[in-house]
Amino acid sequence: MTLSRRSLLSAARASLPRDARIFQIVFLALLLTTGVLLRDFSLQPLQIGLAFAAGLATQAFWLKRLGLEQRGFLSAVVTCCGLSLLLRSDAMWAHPLAAALAMSSKFVLRVRGKHLYNPANFGVIAAITLLPGTWVSPGQWGNDLALAVWLLMLGTIVTTRARRLDISWVFLGAFLGLVALRILFLGQSWAIWWHQLGNGALLLFAFFMISDPMTIPNRRGPRIVYALIVAAAAIVWQFLLFRPNALIWALFLATPLVPFLDRFFPGEGFSWRGRAASPLRACETSCIPPTAAAEDWPARARSATTASSSSPALRSPI
Repeated sequence: MTLSRRSLLSAARASLPRDARIFQIVFLALLLTTGVLLRDFSLQPLQIGLAFAAGLATQAFWLKRLGLEQRGFLSAVVTCCGLSLLLRSDAMWAHPLAAALAMSSKFVLRVRGKHLYNPANFGVIAAITLLPGTWVSPGQWGNDLALAVWLLMLGTIVTTRARRLDISWVFLGAFLGLVALRILFLGQSWAIWWHQLGNGALLLFAFFMISDPMTIPNRRGPRIVYALIVAAAAIVWQFLLFRPNALIWALFLATPLVPFLDRFFPGEGFSWRGRAASPLRACETSCIPPTAAAEDWPARARSATTASSSSPALRSPI
């Protein structure tokens, strides 16, 4: 009986998708649908549709332009879900433009074989700084304990599948710990801490944005340091500078540290489709050395497009 149960569990695990982005898409789509129908997100279906159309079209454009294999569209769907969840605008054109900028950043802003910024984070920052009539609505999720529990469960599943659960919990612990220290220092009510704990925007950020395995340090130790830096920056931005969108800005400002951490503390690169690849294997599978500079790999891709038609297509590292 025990053997049979183990066999069933093994078969169930084997039937699950290995690519964690599939779980991300399912959960983010569920959150987006719930928000539009039940939470009054002030988001029109046409804005969502235009964002997805622009994001997928931009992904296809860059892949063709650089002569890369036509793949990576799951990441584009994840990015468009994130933009739709976070960004609000009075104009119809803001979401598709933000999606196009977000997806372009994956191909243009690259360091050592990795795209620098989380695309959704870059798209939101670009939109609220460059496009009039756009904003982030962190209070749209409310502070329901039931919602917080669901977000914790869903986020834990996704980050576990992506093997990056450590950075999410370290960030949450550091952020909430610093909030607790501030409460003790100022003698404030602990209702503030519980308010933060049930903040849907905080949990979404922890499990669906800062945990993006393609834009965080490869090695566990530097990942923990990075999570602490982002948490501290968010506290300073929110409680000392008293400026909005602390989580989004903290991640954006801290992201340039990742290439330095990867350079001085190298680790195995991440692969969405299985175990992390060694640097040599990453080079073999992507045809692009992981140590290539950002300006080097597009040049190699462009040269591949001029090769004979009998040559195999260059595989996308995205």
